[in-house]
Amino acid sequence: MSIFTQEDLLLYLYKETSPEQTAAIEAALKQDWSLREKLTILQESIKELEQPLQSPRMESILNVLAYARETTVETTH
Repeated sequence: MSIFTQEDLLLYLYKETSPEQTAAIEAALKQDWSLREKLTILQESIKELEQPLQSPRMESILNVLAYARETTVETTH
């Protein structure tokens, strides 16, 4: 069982840990398979976040615009 949190792993991934922390995390990763799993999950999540977002369907855009028009008309009267 590791003493490192997800926050520690995020700092490690973004290279924001001190040299001592980096060495300690890397040593723990060699020993602790569950910590390696957590790191892998975080890496995959980051990759997903870096993917470009898909555009919404035109129907959704039109619904939002229609709602905005209705709301604007109600607040001006």
